[in-house]
Amino acid sequence: MDLQPYYQMVENNIQKLGVDPANCRGEKPGQWNLKKGSANVWIDVWETKEGNYGYFQCMAPVVKIPPKNTEAFYQEILEINHKLYGVGMTKFKDYIYIKTIRELQGIDDEEMMAMMNRIGNYADDYDDLLYNKYWGDDNSGKPGSM
Repeated sequence: MDLQPYYQMVENNIQKLGVDPANCRGEKPGQWNLKKGSANVWIDVWETKEGNYGYFQCMAPVVKIPPKNTEAFYQEILEINHKLYGVGMTKFKDYIYIKTIRELQGIDDEEMMAMMNRIGNYADDYDDLLYNKYWGDDNSGKPGSM
């Protein structure tokens, strides 16, 4: 599968956000890192090992899982998840992320941009809210401390 057209689609959308895509490229081809307010937004385009399927993923770390009040925290995450459109909150290791993933086949600029905007907007909305509620003044709960 030729990923170059999808790489170009990502870069075109990053440019539409008023950001130079060259400044956002990650360590490997198919990776980009952006900021939306206080949130980090990560974009990945890749193909399966067999090369027959490709995927677009956009995700953002939201908050580290707190050491206290975890039951209330997880309940709130589930309740937030119910209100989200086209994305979901997920747990990986010690963090909650918000992410969306889709096959590359059939994706267009508008859909990709909508996915990027949703992740950025939701992450920017919920990172501070959850951090302040469950971590307070303890900076170790912020995604930047990863």
